Amino acid sequence: MAESDVELDDGRRLHVYDTGDGGSGTGVGGRDGGLVVLWHHGTPNIGTPPAPLFPAAARLGVRWVSYDRPGYGGSTPHPGRDVASATADVRAVADALGIGRFAVMGHSGGGPHALACGALLPERVVGVVAVSGLAPYDAAGLDWFAGMTPSGVAGLRAAADGRAAKEAHEAGAAYDPEMFTPADHAALAGTWSWFDEVVGPAVAAGPGGLVDDDLAYVAPWGFDPARITAPVLLLHGDEDRVVPASHGRWLAARCPTAILRPGAGDGHISVLRGGPEALEWLAGVAG
Repeated sequence: MAESDVELDDGRRLHVYDTGDGGSGTGVGGRDGGLVVLWHHGTPNIGTPPAPLFPAAARLGVRWVSYDRPGYGGSTPHPGRDVASATADVRAVADALGIGRFAVMGHSGGGPHALACGALLPERVVGVVAVSGLAPYDAAGLDWFAGMTPSGVAGLRAAADGRAAKEAHEAGAAYDPEMFTPADHAALAGTWSWFDEVVGPAVAAGPGGLVDDDLAYVAPWGFDPARITAPVLLLHGDEDRVVPASHGRWLAARCPTAILRPGAGDGHISVLRGGPEALEWLAGVAG
């Protein structure tokens, strides 16, 4: 996997990951016509694409491209960013790599950022997968915190109180294993132990990226998911304690092109066992 930096017009830098051609070409409509899937990582993670899905990607000829969101890994912080701002960063990454059209896939906090690309880059995005993703904080008719683990509620309520409150909260916050279900813990002890590789570096570097992410989730996103015209697949575990399944149901009702695949008995992590099928779905809608 190649790593590089993309310099932006505003002086920021994005650290980019690219699995290369691997038989996958440069994207839908690119030089070789293969499918590129741009991965949006969760909170707090760095941007390395999901290794447990590499075998399925190789079988389907998928090329992974991803980047550290601002404030994570090798990417310059961008305080005050909203969810929609990811689309300008994604456009810059795709342009720098010579990628025309592409699909997007995000897990957890990456879900809203994938949806933003679907809404605001319709000429580039051929399909969207959002796994365990949040709904907007101002989602009409949704009890946003209902079913969320208390530690998660506390962190996001602190974000809603502003940067100072969120930073103070993170200074005393600790990992809460209760946010994950038994199925999640089994996944984290097995195939998805990969998360150790992306969470550890993100946490070790400090809470800056996490703080900016959570502030963005509870602020106006800068787009309406109803604007997405590309096909959307939503994967959501029905026992998710981090982002309750009601968020996935709300998004499915709001996005006119969305299909919801609930994960029976799945939590926030174990639902990723549906990742290979999601990639197959993306390959199908991309043609």
